[in-house]
Amino acid sequence: MMNFSKTYIRFNWLALVFIYLVVIAGSFVRITGSGMGCPDWPKCFGQWVPPTSPSELPENYKDVYSERRAVKIEKFASLLNKLGLEETSEKLMNDPNLRIEQDFNNRKTWIEYINRLFGFLAGNAMLLSFIWLIWKYRKRKLILLTGFNLILMGFQAWFGSIVVASNLVPWTITIHMLLALVIIALQIYFIREISPSQQKPLTQSKWVLYLIWFCFGVTFYQMFLGTQVREAIDELTVAGVGRENWTSELGMIFYIHRSFSWLVLVFLTIVAWKNEQLNKYLSIRFVFIFLILELISGVLLAHYDIPGLVQTSHLIFATIIFGILTMVVYRSKVFKVIQN
Repeated sequence: MMNFSKTYIRFNWLALVFIYLVVIAGSFVRITGSGMGCPDWPKCFGQWVPPTSPSELPENYKDVYSERRAVKIEKFASLLNKLGLEETSEKLMNDPNLRIEQDFNNRKTWIEYINRLFGFLAGNAMLLSFIWLIWKYRKRKLILLTGFNLILMGFQAWFGSIVVASNLVPWTITIHMLLALVIIALQIYFIREISPSQQKPLTQSKWVLYLIWFCFGVTFYQMFLGTQVREAIDELTVAGVGRENWTSELGMIFYIHRSFSWLVLVFLTIVAWKNEQLNKYLSIRFVFIFLILELISGVLLAHYDIPGLVQTSHLIFATIIFGILTMVVYRSKVFKVIQN
C-alpha cells in the first residue's frame, strides 16, 4: 500500500471543507435571491473585486447583461430541445422575466461574490490535489477518480449559473443538489483511499451495519425529497399561497419527507445506543447529534415563519449527516462483524 504524507491527507480534508462551504454559500445565495448579484462570470460586473455602488457601473449595464443572459438562455434552451424537453425549452424562451436585469444591490452582489470565492477555493484545492497526486504519487486509479471529480466540479459551477439564469427551473435545482452530493461522496472516498485512519475496521453487529446502510439510503432520498419540497414551496409562494396552506397543498411528498425523517431518527437512535454500549465511535455520535438538529430545524420550517437562515441550517445539517454516513458506509466494507 502506498503511503501518502500527512500534509497531503490534511490538504484533502481542507478541500472537503471548502466543498461544504460552497454548498452552504450556495444555499444562502438562494434564500436571499442573490444568484444574479453578479450577472457575469468569472468576473463580477467586469471586475475582479465587485463594485460597491451603482455609480461605479456604466449607465447601460442592465442592457449589456440582459443581452448576455438572453444568449445563455437561448443556448440552454437549444440544448433542452435536443434532449427532448421541448416544453421546458419553450417556457424559457417565452418567459419575459428572464430578460429583465435586476437593479444593482450591493448586499446581493457580495453574497454571490463570496459564494464564487468559496467555489474558487474548492475548485483550486481539488486541482492542486490532482496535480500533487500526478507529480508525487502517480496512482492511476486515484488520478482517474480525482480527475473525474474535478470535471464534475467545473460542470457544477457552469450548471449553477444556468440554474440562476433560467430563474430556478425546478428540476435543475434538484440536479444541482444531487451533483453536489456526488462531489462530496467522491471526495470522501478519495480521502478514505489515502488515509490509514479511514481504513481501520469498525467493530459492529451485522444487523447494526444493515441499519446504517438503510439510514444512508433514506438520507440520500430525503435530500432529494427535501429539494422537491423546497421547489414546490417556491411555486406556492409565487402563486400567493400562504404558509398556513402549504402542508395541504404540498400533499404526499411533504408527508413522506416528514415521516422518513422520524423513521431515520428511530433507527439511528438504536445505532447510537449500540454504539455507546460497545464502541463509542465519534462518527456515530456526531451523526445522531446532527440528526436531532436537522429535525428541530425541519419542525421550525414546517410550523413557523422563521428567517431564511434556518433553511440554510436545515440543508447544512442534512449535508453533514450525508457526509458522515458516507464515511461510515465506506468503512463498512472493512467492518469487523461481531455476533450479537
